[in-house]
Amino acid sequence: MEQVVGMLVGTMKNFGSALILFLASGLACAQAHPRDGEIHDADTLRWWHTTEALSNDAMEGRDTGSAAYQRAADYVAKRFKAAGLLPAGDDGTYFQMVPMHEMQVEPAGTSFVVERPGGKLRLEFLQEITVAASETALPEGAGALAFRGYCGKDAMTDVAGKIVVCFGTQRAGLPSGGERAANAKAAGALGVVNVDDPYFTIEPPRWPYAYARSVTLREAGGEGVWLGTMLPGMRLSAEGFAKLLVGSGKDAAEILKLGGAKEALPNFEIPGKLRVRLQLSSRDFSSPNVLAVRPGSDATLAGQYVVVAAHLDGYGYGTPVHGDNLYNGTLDDAAYVALLIQMADDLKAGAVGHHGLTAVRYSPGGQSDVGSDVIDKGITLVPTKRSILFCAFTGEEKGLLGSSWFVKHPTVPVEELAADINLDQLRPLFPLKILTAEAVNDTTLGQTAREVGKGMGIEIREDREPERGLLRRADQYPFLRIHVPAISFIFGYDPGTDAEKRYREWYEVRYHRPQDDLTQPVDFQAAETFDVFFYRLVETTADAAMRPTILPDSQFAERK
Repeated sequence: MEQVVGMLVGTMKNFGSALILFLASGLACAQAHPRDGEIHDADTLRWWHTTEALSNDAMEGRDTGSAAYQRAADYVAKRFKAAGLLPAGDDGTYFQMVPMHEMQVEPAGTSFVVERPGGKLRLEFLQEITVAASETALPEGAGALAFRGYCGKDAMTDVAGKIVVCFGTQRAGLPSGGERAANAKAAGALGVVNVDDPYFTIEPPRWPYAYARSVTLREAGGEGVWLGTMLPGMRLSAEGFAKLLVGSGKDAAEILKLGGAKEALPNFEIPGKLRVRLQLSSRDFSSPNVLAVRPGSDATLAGQYVVVAAHLDGYGYGTPVHGDNLYNGTLDDAAYVALLIQMADDLKAGAVGHHGLTAVRYSPGGQSDVGSDVIDKGITLVPTKRSILFCAFTGEEKGLLGSSWFVKHPTVPVEELAADINLDQLRPLFPLKILTAEAVNDTTLGQTAREVGKGMGIEIREDREPERGLLRRADQYPFLRIHVPAISFIFGYDPGTDAEKRYREWYEVRYHRPQDDLTQPVDFQAAETFDVFFYRLVETTADAAMRPTILPDSQFAERK
């Protein structure tokens, strides 16, 4: 990429006639930060420096409930305060404490052993088999193994006291994990093992797992611990399944191929007995959401809130991958908490008399000082009519816990939550021409996003891979469930393109792995383009005369 060696003036593509002023001081210096020479926009560089601050090794992956997560939360609160945002957490602070309960399966003392007449087969925990930690399931047990295809209700014959092995759960039309467990329980089974579908290439199975840990919200007056009649749900890799079928007379590769094509599968017994022993630990703790507000300027609309959100938590330390055991979580989701901070900074700059983004001069160490020039990106960045509520949520990776707690215990009137624009699942890996939008056809935010995207040459699409369940896997979902209009975005692509190749590679190599770190390839022009799209969408939503609504035919519409 061409290095910045002086002052460059140009026109930003898709931003009309906006003038860009690049200040070269420090950007091409030999001692400059490693990414400085790749980023030709001061605002984008500032965003990346914040991303570095949140996802460098010193932040230890920001695991929910850890001291490192609290350091990250303190950093975000400090930056929100410096940007002039008001606290919107508990008791006049920037923090909303979220009480949680954690169950973890400890590797030491945990084993999965298949006992056969000819010997024992050990399945390697977190490498070939994992389990959902649970206090309400049996911590140990042993049972004969029975393969029952897709594990529909009709397939659950002669499984009492056995551990049922099932093929894949992700493809449309197959029984879900919950349905399989219910079918097995009704038939008296001891447990369920779901085998990976290696042909589900739109989001391939990933091993190893970082850890087997379940975190839930800890509500006051919750029920005590009780043991069920089944082992917790287990998941087995395709390679582990092949080992399991050795000596059974069955061809594992053929069964996996049939399952991948949703063809009929046989039912059969697998020689041997699976003995499961789980070493469990538990703890109670609290972890904060970081909440701040920029009050609106309109006397009538300022009482309504447009939520802009990203999740602050990551995975922390876990099972090593290629010798690295620190899951930094740079693009998932430190970079987009950083974007919230950058937006707050830019709003502050815009509110003191500039109409655009303030140019910044950078020193080699990543520090900055505000210059007198303006980079006009076609965004006013003056106080919006509605208030903007900035939310850095905790516990997203553990099951949308921070956002779920917030919608149950909102720190602003819940009826005044006008919209939620969530930042997650964003991967700026290739030029931005297409955005997939979750819930795009459920609310009027979808049409607003299409209008903003059209002005920038960005096509807004509905999700073409709904079987991945991405709508339900990020923090917009709790808002939609309480009937608040919400939307989120994914970098889109056409099939067979280089963009698709890069996207698939990221999920296979980096998603929820240590390789999602600061060294990975990033298309900074694409990141900048998305940032501008996001700013324009927020401003348009916050200033619109009409409040966003959920469409009447949406699954999230209120039913009377």
